[in-house]
Amino acid sequence: MTTVDAYTLTILSLLLLSLLAMAALSRAVSLRIQAVIYYLTGSPDLASVGIFLLLLPGVFLHEGAHWLTARLLGLRAGKFRVWPTKQGAYIGLGSVSVERADIWRESLVGIAPLVVGNLVLALIGWRVFTTPMLLAALAAGELAAAFSSFWAGLRASDGLAWAYAIFVVGNSMMPSASDREPFKPVLLYTVFAALVYVIVGLPLAPLAQLLGWIAPAIEISVGALIFLLVLDGLVWLALWPVEWLLRRGR
Repeated sequence: MTTVDAYTLTILSLLLLSLLAMAALSRAVSLRIQAVIYYLTGSPDLASVGIFLLLLPGVFLHEGAHWLTARLLGLRAGKFRVWPTKQGAYIGLGSVSVERADIWRESLVGIAPLVVGNLVLALIGWRVFTTPMLLAALAAGELAAAFSSFWAGLRASDGLAWAYAIFVVGNSMMPSASDREPFKPVLLYTVFAALVYVIVGLPLAPLAQLLGWIAPAIEISVGALIFLLVLDGLVWLALWPVEWLLRRGR
């Protein structure tokens, strides 16, 4: 029986861990940016508008991915809104009204920004920042070489502009709570089907071959996500003393 090799399992695990870390760090960076703007202006509304304007290109990509996926799946989509609004304890930066459908199509519409965002990140990371080299250096335990690769990308003539592109896309691509809602039963069904598949003893060779085929593409995506995690981490750290000083000065 063919099984998934260790390399494929490792790269899939890294993808999952990178996405989970990105979800947490993205929120932390957003809150820190809003806090700095709030302490500078004293206005929570300006803090919301500030983070919105900073991430505006990524917000358009996020909502555009919803809209285009809905149309491709034969669903009516309208009321395209791009503006910050208070949604409970969170701030919504945009929304698209999509007609209700089965959970399968709704889940595809919901996760579309994550898929499209990852594709954009992977393309920029691969073509501009050579993130596979960064990932290879990290895999070899060569931290100095990894950071050298990171800084070399930023120091390029248009490195900061592309870094901004990665920043806004990566920090806008995570599905909201409403985006994730229809995906929950789909995930449960998928896990259940996978368990039945394994228990019944159906052949794993086609699945192993498929995963082995897409693993190199996933590796490129992981490299771009790690680049984004480092970038977000630096932004978060750089803003920490600024927020601290502004808070003490109030």
